[in-house]
Amino acid sequence: MDAIRRYAKPVLRRPRALLAFEGWNDACDAASGAAAYLLGQLDAADPFAIIDPEEFFDFQARRPTVEIDEGGTRSLTWPTTRFYAIPLTAEDRDLVVVLGEEPSHRWKTFARLVTQLLCEVDVEEAVLLGAFIGKVPHTRAVPIVGSATDRDLVLSHGLPTSSYEGPTGIVGVLLEACREVGMPAISLWAATPHYLAANPNPKAMLALLDAAADVMHFGFDRSELTTIVSEFTERVEAAVRNSGEFAEYVSELEDDESPEAAEGSAAARIDPALTHELVDEIEDFLRDQG
Repeated sequence: MDAIRRYAKPVLRRPRALLAFEGWNDACDAASGAAAYLLGQLDAADPFAIIDPEEFFDFQARRPTVEIDEGGTRSLTWPTTRFYAIPLTAEDRDLVVVLGEEPSHRWKTFARLVTQLLCEVDVEEAVLLGAFIGKVPHTRAVPIVGSATDRDLVLSHGLPTSSYEGPTGIVGVLLEACREVGMPAISLWAATPHYLAANPNPKAMLALLDAAADVMHFGFDRSELTTIVSEFTERVEAAVRNSGEFAEYVSELEDDESPEAAEGSAAARIDPALTHELVDEIEDFLRDQG
């Protein structure tokens, strides 16, 4: 059985694709949150295709969810990978947005299905979003690093290149799958503060969207997300001020030009209980946002 379900064949003008996946590549929901926000701002219609999850997910680890509508009808929601076609009438090129979850099984097959669908609608270039936990302060601009099928592609956009070596997630596998089919692709990675790792980070979402918009040359309404970022930052600042040790630690991160090498800093002296208190403050804020 074909794992791809096609609902339409969109006709697009030299499209580029933006891809994001929940899971290991998605610290603080930054990548998936950015893509979901963009879909909302661009009034995306129903997906033109999905990848059925049956072959790719362990449903004991990632169970489907049951929902009940207002009429009392029960339905199941599965972890599908969805492909959206978005005409950009103000631009000279259209957009494909792919949003899903990192699969459990058969990554190479899954990645090749993704690139197959992108090729079917003539996507010329792909941008993949990711986020990782770093020793970076929330008070600074979100660091964005890039990796690509061709290093010059990263350098041409003025992005620092990633020197990471080690285990990878589905974003790394998809980058290689794009290379296999000759599709230029770049992955954009946001670094998120490790002390806020338990919470969605709207500041990282906005930074990824701004970077993607710069690379792909499209516009979007950032006002709603900007407001959320401002409120989020104010709440984090208030929580940090109430903890002297955290304020000291953030100050050290601000002064450290290479925070990833800051072993032995105040991080080792932070009381874990204070971390939970800060997380509680942020979670209260997020609940207030609905």
